[in-house]
Amino acid sequence: RLSLEEVLQWSQSFQKLVTSKYGPMIYKACLKTEHSDENIEFWLACEAYKKITSQRKRISVARKLFTNYIQPQAPNELIDSPARKAIIKNIQEPTQSCFDEALKIIYTHMERDSYPQFLESKFYQKLKHSLQTNGN
Repeated sequence: RLSLEEVLQWSQSFQKLVTSKYGPMIYKACLKTEHSDENIEFWLACEAYKKITSQRKRISVARKLFTNYIQPQAPNELIDSPARKAIIKNIQEPTQSCFDEALKIIYTHMERDSYPQFLESKFYQKLKHSLQTNGN
């Protein structure tokens, strides 16, 4: 159950937001209202990808991530050319860390841009207010 304490901790750091139980989903929901949820979608997909143990499944998911987020003119293209080159090389034999460079870029982008906007958003302010007034 979402607590006021957890929600207040999110404003301390982006790390606290994305590593909390409900933070990533609330953050994603907020970004979705602004049609800018592709970064968190990619980040969450990569976090799930890192946990894949089957090489066959890893190859399949790596290709999907590449197709949706990395390749030029991808539906949700997020990465510029230098990072893309490294991923293209890494994806030939996908490992748990083959998207790490892209993850660093996306994480920094979210931390600098959308995270401060999230903290100022009506979405976050209403959530905080409702938990303060309802007492939980």
